[in-house]
Amino acid sequence: MATKTRDSASPPLLEKTVIKNTTPRAIELVILSLLISLLVYRVITFKNQDHHFPWLLALLCESWFTFYWILVVNVKWTQCMTKTYPERLLDRVNESEFPAVDIFVTTADPILEPCIITMNTVLSLLAVDYPANKLALYLSDDGCSPLTFYSLVETTKFAKLWVPFCKKYNVQVRAPFRYFTPKPPSIEDESLEFPQEWKKMKNEYGNLYKKIEIAAQRTFPCDRDSDLGVFADVHRSNHPTIIKVVSENKEGTPNYLPHVIYISREKNPNHHHHYKAGAMNVLARVSGVMTNAPLMLNVDCDMYANNPQVFLHAMCMLFSFKNEEDCSFIQFPQAFYDGLKDDPFGNQLAHLYYMGNGVSSIQGPFYAGSNCFHRRKVIYGSSPNDAVKTGNTDNENLHKMFGKSIELRESAAQALSGSNAKIENRRIPSSFIEAAIQVAGGSYEYGTSWGKQIGWMYGSTTEDILTGLSIHGRGWKSVFCTPEPPPFLGCAPLTYPVALTQQKRWATGLLEVLFTNKNPLLLTLNGKLWFRQALVYMWICLWGIRSVPEICYAVLPAYCIITNSRFLPKISESAFLIPMGIFVIYTLYGIWEVKRLDISLRMWWNLQRMGRVNAMTAWLFACPSVVLKLLGLSQTIFEVTQKCQNSFDGDDNDDANAGMFTYDRSPMIVPGVVILLINLTALINGVSGLLNIGSRENWTAMFGLGEVFCSVFVSLCFWEFLKGLFGNGKYGIPSSTIWKSGGLALLLVQLCRRSSQWF
Repeated sequence: MATKTRDSASPPLLEKTVIKNTTPRAIELVILSLLISLLVYRVITFKNQDHHFPWLLALLCESWFTFYWILVVNVKWTQCMTKTYPERLLDRVNESEFPAVDIFVTTADPILEPCIITMNTVLSLLAVDYPANKLALYLSDDGCSPLTFYSLVETTKFAKLWVPFCKKYNVQVRAPFRYFTPKPPSIEDESLEFPQEWKKMKNEYGNLYKKIEIAAQRTFPCDRDSDLGVFADVHRSNHPTIIKVVSENKEGTPNYLPHVIYISREKNPNHHHHYKAGAMNVLARVSGVMTNAPLMLNVDCDMYANNPQVFLHAMCMLFSFKNEEDCSFIQFPQAFYDGLKDDPFGNQLAHLYYMGNGVSSIQGPFYAGSNCFHRRKVIYGSSPNDAVKTGNTDNENLHKMFGKSIELRESAAQALSGSNAKIENRRIPSSFIEAAIQVAGGSYEYGTSWGKQIGWMYGSTTEDILTGLSIHGRGWKSVFCTPEPPPFLGCAPLTYPVALTQQKRWATGLLEVLFTNKNPLLLTLNGKLWFRQALVYMWICLWGIRSVPEICYAVLPAYCIITNSRFLPKISESAFLIPMGIFVIYTLYGIWEVKRLDISLRMWWNLQRMGRVNAMTAWLFACPSVVLKLLGLSQTIFEVTQKCQNSFDGDDNDDANAGMFTYDRSPMIVPGVVILLINLTALINGVSGLLNIGSRENWTAMFGLGEVFCSVFVSLCFWEFLKGLFGNGKYGIPSSTIWKSGGLALLLVQLCRRSSQWF
């Protein structure tokens, strides 16, 4: 099944496995050949059709599906995966040779992203298996919340107890809210000391939890004479830069806590702050001034380090590649804890396993916005050709690129030349607070290359994809690391409205990428992006546009039933075997794939239907959003995904209604309700027509059974919407939405009936 390749050195830190996927390739090619055959059939028989409009619309939609299937086949064509061996690392590399790492944790709203979730992420990162004197943790608070700062201060105090406890007993899950359960976990050390310390530590965490919860439930006092005085009279969208060094490892002790720094960058209504991309660039500049580590890890506030050896796994990757070009960034997968059973909203990403392995065998995985180790020099705009030389590090060029800060220009020159890997004179961040405040200013980037050539790229709400695309476009490769247990775990949206909002933001940002100077096809022609990698980026960036043919194809069966026309061959024709073969083979192939991943059939169905529901609802709204932005009529907005908070007692998962669809007044569900009502109307219309026909011979003459099957299939995809039409409370679709959707559906049905006279 697999061929293994390894370096000549033994034992290796990394093994790369090339997966032989002959059977999947054959099936994918069969599906592709059937799709092409269907297109050829439609072109040949077009003139013979009584109704040209549905035939033409089907041809256009199926042409899109064929093109998109080619993109999918390209992604999955070659598969590889890597396995790392952190237990061998110290036999190959001295601990003193480990590079320093600056850790970035980003949060934007203490309400949508509860502080206790963020603080558990911080604790898990402070306790990883890595020398503390080589780490610095930066928390970016875009909400400028005194609650977040207070929580970080209290969390750092608890960390002085928590980190030694984790390392003493080799605790594997180092986020307290996941570690503490009603019963102490069993460990190899069976002494009486551990249960006592476990109870003590649980009580200490309980106290921290209560402090944060109590602080969150009241108006936060900001005494001007205290550390919180800087938050007095500030507004989250209009305030000066706030940087606080919460903890310092001044002595450079490996077993002490890493540096912990709080940052709230300047916000001013006169300056665009560029959402998360802007926050990441401030983190890059502030950390460059303060610690200037050659590696940077960024994680979302809910993505805690589930595997304490995640840094060691990254080092295995880093030290295994002889050429820096092959490892610009190390992406770890996004996985989720306490996910809803069978993934009813289709947002847990488990089905993207083969896609991840496929991209890894080309130019490397996407940058996913979290769980990623970056080389600082790469983020600073370095190209692979610069890896063996110091590059253009003259002061004038650095001033144009990095700005007027002397400290930042000096650190950037060191990072670009690689000399910062051995620097030891930046161990005291508090010595550089003034310089850090300067580079975190709202107007600092004007006249520089930040967001254009260096740092996280501006121009899309999916700054991660755009930034990774820019890196690949310069000729770098990236690597995908999937150790066990999962290195990071986060929380997936647990309600449908939140999942819908997240899908809309993704589709909007991905579509924006196509209208920037980082378009994948342009980078293939003018840059160093591989052609197959460009097709991979096209596959994901076309999510928004995919909504149009999906909607047209979902309405087409209902149109044919209402107008007594066809878009599929008759059952009596041999050509009917082509669409039937596509459906059957694609379905069986999908089931076979998910069974190899140990995914249930129910989850497979949820992924199938939600793939279509999301395309016809959330993704559809990406198109007008991007069009309005291109016309200069509006700007896209970065909508923060709401994170769900677990209670300290861990009793949140007993809700019998978990996974049920809830609805709000969002206009994004209107297209889905309209499509459902049109198909139900068509089916009712068809059944009533059948009742008026006596002979079976006339049934198939009235309309095709293929169209009926497709209409039923679409209705099943929107089954949860059908239940929502009759639901109560939050489980029911609001009456205003139903009336709007009903009116639109009625209008479209009337247009369908009249159009039969036009076409």
